Amino acid sequence: MILRGKFISFEGVEGVGKSTQIARFKAFLEARGHTVAFVREPGGTELGEDVRKILKFADYGDRMSAEAEALLFSAARAQLVREKLLPALAGGACVLADRFTDSSVAYQGAGRGLGEKKIAAMNEFATGGLVPDFTVLLDLDPEIGFARTRSRAGESADGKADRMETFPRDFYERVRAAYLRLAEANPQRFFVVDAALSPDEVFEKICAEYVRRFA
Repeated sequence: MILRGKFISFEGVEGVGKSTQIARFKAFLEARGHTVAFVREPGGTELGEDVRKILKFADYGDRMSAEAEALLFSAARAQLVREKLLPALAGGACVLADRFTDSSVAYQGAGRGLGEKKIAAMNEFATGGLVPDFTVLLDLDPEIGFARTRSRAGESADGKADRMETFPRDFYERVRAAYLRLAEANPQRFFVVDAALSPDEVFEKICAEYVRRFA
């Protein structure tokens, strides 16, 4: 399959402002004449949304093994790639993803201690080797991110806490460090932005870098 569209992922620890920046960047791309598709992980398909509920809000979440967690993320991603991403990219759309494989390398590989190379290999199989053309890493001290997430309402309708937001600070320190290692190893793909800046400043930097690379 020949992919004609651009695949752009947004990454970062909790509370970095991905949703805000993705929404603004989607409008930016559409104003430039692009057809834009948005997906979130896990999610985007019926299978993926069911997996999302399990991973984030299942009553037994505190007993979920790290291995099971990694495999569930990978399964949802495999379905998303084949059902949504590849057709959209083949049709020429710009696809914006709220997380992709880098999040599993950082969260499950480093944060959960399963091994970054092992998780990367598993996700290469799950995605058929699909890699974003451009990855925006919104970098932030996890403590600032925690403060932001604590100030917003819970995602679920019944008020259950998001399990991924309950892990301790040292978990997120490992996640952040892994993200920065990925960015350093893949400068041709990653763009790191200081998410402690104002939303307007962050958005301007993302747009400027996109134009520099692709316009």
